[in-house]
This record gives sequence, C-alpha cells and structure tokens, in this order.
Amino acid sequence: MTSVVATFYKFVKLPDFAEKREPLVSYCTEQAVKGTILLAKEGINGTIAGSRPGIDAVLSLIRSDPRFADLEHKESLVDTPPFDRLKVRLKSEIVTFGLPEADPSVQVGTYVSPRDWNDLIADPAVTVIDTRNDYEVSIGSFQGAANPQTRSFRQFPEYVRTHLDPAQHKKVALFCTGGIRCEKATAFMLAQGFEEVYHLKGGILKYLEEVPTDESLWKGECFVFDQRVAVQHGLEPGTHDMCRSCGHPISDEDKASPAYEEGIACPYCVDQLTEAKRIRQEARQQHIKFSF
Repeated sequence: MTSVVATFYKFVKLPDFAEKREPLVSYCTEQAVKGTILLAKEGINGTIAGSRPGIDAVLSLIRSDPRFADLEHKESLVDTPPFDRLKVRLKSEIVTFGLPEADPSVQVGTYVSPRDWNDLIADPAVTVIDTRNDYEVSIGSFQGAANPQTRSFRQFPEYVRTHLDPAQHKKVALFCTGGIRCEKATAFMLAQGFEEVYHLKGGILKYLEEVPTDESLWKGECFVFDQRVAVQHGLEPGTHDMCRSCGHPISDEDKASPAYEEGIACPYCVDQLTEAKRIRQEARQQHIKFSF
C-alpha cells in the first residue's frame, strides 16, 4: 500500500506548545499516521507518513490553529512505510542551534525558489554553503558548495565565525534538506553583519521535486531522517542503506568493503568498534533476526 510522506515546519510564537501534544498524539493515532513531530515555543517541525486521507486530516487539524493556517508542506509517495511508530515530542527548539538570538520570527535571509537557484549559485560572486552535517554532505550536495564538516548543527555558528567574513563574503547562499536549518542559519548570519544572505526555499527536497534531472546542479542523493535513508530526483527512493551501528549512510561500495559487517560495523565506524560494542551489536542482530 502506497504511503504519503509529508514534511513541514513553521516558526511561530507558540507559548502553549505543550498543550498541543496530546490532541496531536490522539488524532494521529486515530488516523494511523506515524512519524515524528516536534513542538516548541518557537513552532512546529515534522515528518509524518500515512494514507492520503490520514495525512490530509492531520494537516487540516494542524492548520485549524490560526497560527498554522498558512503552514506549507512537501510530500512524496513511498511503497514501504518509512516509520514504525509515532513520536510527538516537546523540545526547547524545533531545530537545535543553541543561540536564542538566531530568531527566524525576527529576520531571515532572502528566499530563492528552486527554479531560480541555479542562476544564483552559478554566480562566482556568491559563496554557496551546505549547512548540513558531514555525513549528510558525504552522499550528495550541490556542485561547488562548501562543506563546513560539522558533526551537528550547533557547530555551524563557529564555522561562520572562523571561515567567513562579512567584509569579504558579500553574497552567501545557504541550503539544507527541507529549509528549516537555513531559517536559523540565515537569521544568525544577518545578525553577524552579513548583508546579502540567501536560502533555498523548500530546501533540497523541493529542488529535487521541481527541477528536472537534465537541468539539475545537484550531485548524488539527499539524506533523509527516516527509513528511506536517501532520496533522488523526483523524490524517488535512493540507493543508500544505513549502518545500524553508527547511523552513517552506506552505499553498495561501502557494503562491499572488508570493514562492513551488517549490523556490526561499516567503513565509517569500524575504527571505533570495541569488543564490548561488537558483543552488543551481535546481540542486537540476533534479536532482529529472530523477530521476523
């Protein structure tokens, strides 16, 4: 049965965010919708999957709050449900950045549509930066984009402080998976004195959905935070799996490596594989094997 995957976020003042959790849990469960929704005083962020009627119903419930009436979402179709369960969590931030002064409700960069993105990043005067983490960048990015080599989004401000200069980098273009990280990243950079800061509206996912392959400047696949692991142009499922030991995306080439043992280690984590961890991972593999 085909499932609809919907992703969405909105920054908005939400002082009553905790009160919204239980109604969302109840209604999503009623509609057999699974996935993850984060609620915080700064807004909502989610990726959910379910039937067409179920997804439509949940989105309608969220938009019934006037603060989310204009909530935008992106969606794709998958043959295998990408989530096993529902999680609706209360958080301090809907995307962890650690700097309250980076407030997208105050200011953000200039949105650029997927159709206009190629022209922007082809301009040699524009510094193009991938705001995602290193393991995400490793399987795909826009050609010519800088990789900050961060392990978490919290490290991005330090990258900006040490590698970028408002006096030198006059035009900066940022992109991320769905657009949410760029909201905070562009807000932060504007507060640091950068004058022209742009970001890809709808993120990589919207670009891959709207821009034809023969016109695309995207190379590789886009990591996503569900059981699909990665998607390609047209938001078709990608070719990567995920290492069950470290969570790094792995290709067929990685799985052909002598360092790869299914569920135990991969080329990206084999150096950190202790005997104690091997025992834990082997026990986990046995549990998985006998669960089917």
